[in-house]
Amino acid sequence: MNDNPLLQFEELPPFAHIEPEHVEPAIDFLLAENRRRIAELIDGLDQPTWENLIEPLEEWDDELDRAWSPVSHMNSVVNSDALRAVYNACLPKLSEYSTEIGHNEGLYLAYKKLADSDQALDPDQRKVLENALRDFHLAGIDLPPERKARFKEISQKLSQLTSRYSENVLDCTNAWEKRIGDVGQLAGLPESALELARQTAGQRDYEGWLLTLDYPSYFPVMTYADDRELRREVYQAYNTRASEQGPHDRKFDNSAIMEEILALRHELAQLLGFANYAELSLATKMAKSSDEVMHFLHDLAGRSHPQAERELAELREYAASLGHDDLQPWDAAYFSEKLRQQRYNISQEEVKPYFPETRVIPGMFEVVGRLYGVSFCEVEGVEAWHPDVRFYEIRESDGRVRGQFYFDLYARPNKRGGAWMDTCQSRMVVRERCQIPVAYMTCNFTPPVGDKPALLTHDEVETLFHEFGHGLHHMLTRIDHPEIAGIAGVAWDAVELPSQFMENFCWQREALNLISGHYQTGEAIPDEMFERMLAAKNFQSAMMMVRQLEFSMFDFRIHLEYDPARGGHIYEILDQVRDEVAVIRPPAWNRFPHGFSHIFAGGYAAGYYSYKWAEVLSADAFSLFEERGVFDAETGRAFLENILERGGSRDAAELFRAFRGREPEIDALLRHSGIAA
Repeated sequence: MNDNPLLQFEELPPFAHIEPEHVEPAIDFLLAENRRRIAELIDGLDQPTWENLIEPLEEWDDELDRAWSPVSHMNSVVNSDALRAVYNACLPKLSEYSTEIGHNEGLYLAYKKLADSDQALDPDQRKVLENALRDFHLAGIDLPPERKARFKEISQKLSQLTSRYSENVLDCTNAWEKRIGDVGQLAGLPESALELARQTAGQRDYEGWLLTLDYPSYFPVMTYADDRELRREVYQAYNTRASEQGPHDRKFDNSAIMEEILALRHELAQLLGFANYAELSLATKMAKSSDEVMHFLHDLAGRSHPQAERELAELREYAASLGHDDLQPWDAAYFSEKLRQQRYNISQEEVKPYFPETRVIPGMFEVVGRLYGVSFCEVEGVEAWHPDVRFYEIRESDGRVRGQFYFDLYARPNKRGGAWMDTCQSRMVVRERCQIPVAYMTCNFTPPVGDKPALLTHDEVETLFHEFGHGLHHMLTRIDHPEIAGIAGVAWDAVELPSQFMENFCWQREALNLISGHYQTGEAIPDEMFERMLAAKNFQSAMMMVRQLEFSMFDFRIHLEYDPARGGHIYEILDQVRDEVAVIRPPAWNRFPHGFSHIFAGGYAAGYYSYKWAEVLSADAFSLFEERGVFDAETGRAFLENILERGGSRDAAELFRAFRGREPEIDALLRHSGIAA
């Protein structure tokens, strides 16, 4: 009997029993087993059919995915030296296997033969084959042997480099702390932030208050701390992470890694016949060309920049009225919050008591239930990676389980920053077996302090809804093939549609009544407070828009314009982008790209524009609910059936047209953002 829990994985991962020493032997075994099975399959295959080719491959891929998924997830949420070592040891092996599959001539010919056969296949099956043949070409199946070898080498190296980039950001974030002995130095911080700083200090056996670069600690300092020098110090530490600047150990410097990543991506793209990595990126996206992407970004910038300039002028004038003529980047959030409070008499801290996690979570479930006719049930006793993690089921009206998910909501040491949804297992129906989808839902909220429940800012509520939108896309799918179920196979610049769509409900009174209630009294958010929230909703929205456009243009241009003779010229391009769109210029020592994990370690390389692209789709989709009613059952069912349930089974543009009845229009995004059309 095998005592490796990764090889006994039947349904949910046995997190409590997974040890680092289990990982590499299990992955080695599964990779060897898959290689053997695939070789035998091809060798014995005369006429490929869906049943004798695709179904076994789906099952074998799923077995490997379900074994690797908990390891990859734990590396992000309970990172340790031992786990990191085996994770990094497995990455090149998985990359090599993936490249082998993409270069397997026998497998490619079997797919091609099936696609050309007269077997009756439904549209979903046809889509699986269409995507697979495209991906064979993007994996280099057409390359001569020496170029295939180089493709494989690059793929493995990129896998290692992106992991090292992410580790450097995490380690640098964890390594910095600031001890505060006199609470007077933290004047201006709200009580919740002071309590967190005190609690963090206690966890590290320090008597006073402790600041870290985790976002729940960083954000309140930048927004509320009266001590300008403290703001500058924390800003510099945060914005020089993993670089050659600031107070950090140079062993975390990502400079060389970034250059190597860009060089290898460019070479990979050219091996496949693309001019640059941006063009390769667009091969699987809605946008059809680099020109279309850049036109889209320039158009939004042109509409937003004049208003952003006016907003900054107002902020400078306000700061000057308080005696600060030289507004610096570490002053912007601080004076913006003061101006917001003066103008609208509203602050994140004022609304936090109305968003206890104990009300937000069940309220969000109620919102989703009304929209899509499902219910949620917490399940006790499920093994997880940390005591704070909870587990839920999504159930149909008849009680059948539709999907399951883990909730890991709070920030802690050795947990990657940010918020995300990831796949634990995908929906798959093979013969008599139906596997339900399971998701990891991860956030980094301020944990409960003392006997209070966790209190969320309204921004954090939006983040929660955003990530849950991704989760619903994954878990509510009706597609039976994991290659195109849920978020799989969805064009990357459309994958944010369900997530950004969900954010809209955080601003609707009918939904707000469900997700809010004072943590002490249960009192609903007063109407006058809600009116102030709405009035402040688009405060400095154009400044926020141009900041996102700065990130998007920078990302796209460094991949579009890469020149092997010159290298990445990362900061030169960033300066050019800022000349066009930025209104607040960071100091020369700012090293934002060194911590831009979305594009250097995540899936957004030459695709960060997707956030804005999909925001056009989500705003336009939600405008139909605005016309018909926030909880209109027919519209909710149409969104469920045309978007959430269909996954990647159709082109994203086709699914959007099926829901909205026309092509997407930009007007709703500008209106929702308070930017004049």
